[in-house]
Amino acid sequence: MISAKPFDYPYDGNLDVRKTALVVIDLQEDFLSTTGYFAKQGYDPAPLRAILPAVNQLIAACREAGILIIHTRQGYREDLADMTPYEKWRRQRSGLEGTTALLRSSPGFQIVPELDVRPEDIIVDKTCNSAFTYTDFEHVLRAQGITHLLFSGCTTDVCVHTTLREACDRNFQCLTISDACASGDQYAHEAALHMVTVENGIFGALTDTAAVLEGLTKLRNSKA
Repeated sequence: MISAKPFDYPYDGNLDVRKTALVVIDLQEDFLSTTGYFAKQGYDPAPLRAILPAVNQLIAACREAGILIIHTRQGYREDLADMTPYEKWRRQRSGLEGTTALLRSSPGFQIVPELDVRPEDIIVDKTCNSAFTYTDFEHVLRAQGITHLLFSGCTTDVCVHTTLREACDRNFQCLTISDACASGDQYAHEAALHMVTVENGIFGALTDTAAVLEGLTKLRNSKA
């Protein structure tokens, strides 16, 4: 088990790596670059970049353990056909109309090169905050026999939390890794993490990278 709060993960004590996936949400140039979409919104991407070492540690440990790695990317079609009027209005309001920010055809859509992405990893592209909305994410999880999800990425309060909430509603057992998630708004980041644990773990459990690494090491040693 992995030490977490308000309970150790998973709740039933049965961590099966074959049924577990590490979800790495939206660690793209548009969010982490100083010239990307997030920075153009007025947010400092430094806190997002700061989690990259922890995420890479998790990826390495999960790969070694046999846990599936799934990355998500958020962006729209080049012709904006999948962008709602409200999103177009927000884009114009932010001064991004006519730019390539958050478009799948732009370099900003790509996952940052500092992240260890390999051909065997699964990549899910999305337009909404949740990785479940209008994507094949759930189908992939069910097809791979995944029942347990470890959450990392950005931003904690938006895409991570929205995907986490929907995962819980679909009865996936979820663990959020606090120092492997980040937001441009520290208050929102801390509030989102706190919300995981309310009502005795309504959105699963909360832990940190060190605890995940320790748990996976113990699991590996127990099978040696």
